[in-house]
Amino acid sequence: MPLFEYACKKCGHQFETLVMGSTKPTCPACNSVKLEKMLSTFAVSSNSGADPQPTMGACGSCGDPRGPGACAWDN
Repeated sequence: MPLFEYACKKCGHQFETLVMGSTKPTCPACNSVKLEKMLSTFAVSSNSGADPQPTMGACGSCGDPRGPGACAWDN
């Protein structure tokens, strides 16, 4: 079952939902169908051929998507 992240263009609510088949998701906050599919960090893959490393998140400690040094854990 594919899990997708969305941002509602009407109210700005961000959420994730399971989407099955041709089902069209709606915003759980305002029921709008005007949604923008967000890039999920789990959906990104790399074919670099490097040995897989344990996944600790983007910064290596807390998973801050801004990268290394962006959160209090790295400072």
